[in-house]
Amino acid sequence: MSIKVKFELLSLVEAIEKVELYSQDFSNADDFYHDQKSFDASMMQFVIIGESINRLDKRFKTKHNEIPWQKIKDFRNIIAHDYFGIDADEIWDIIKNKILPLKEKITLLSEEFEPTKW
Repeated sequence: MSIKVKFELLSLVEAIEKVELYSQDFSNADDFYHDQKSFDASMMQFVIIGESINRLDKRFKTKHNEIPWQKIKDFRNIIAHDYFGIDADEIWDIIKNKILPLKEKITLLSEEFEPTKW
C-alpha cells in the first residue's frame, strides 16, 4: 500500500469521525436536519469522503471490493449536485447504520500499511 493510499484512508476515517461528532447529539433525522450547522457540516464531510474515495488507486479499490466504493462516491455526487433533494431520513439511516461499519473496515485497511513496503 502506498503512502498516498494510507493518507486517503486516514482522511476517510477523519471525515467519518466528524460526521459522528456532528450528529451525536441528535436522536432522530428531523432534529438533525433542522440543525443547519450540524447537518450542513455533515454533508460537507460526505463530500470529502467521496473525494477521498475518488483519489484512491483503482487497483486498491478492486482488491478491496467488499467496500461499495462506487456507491459511496455516487452518494457524494447526489449531495454535491442535488443538495435540496436530499432525504434526511436516508442520511440519518446512513449515519446510524452504515457509517460505523465503513469506518471499521477503513481503519482495518489503514492498519495493514507497513512503512517498509513503500
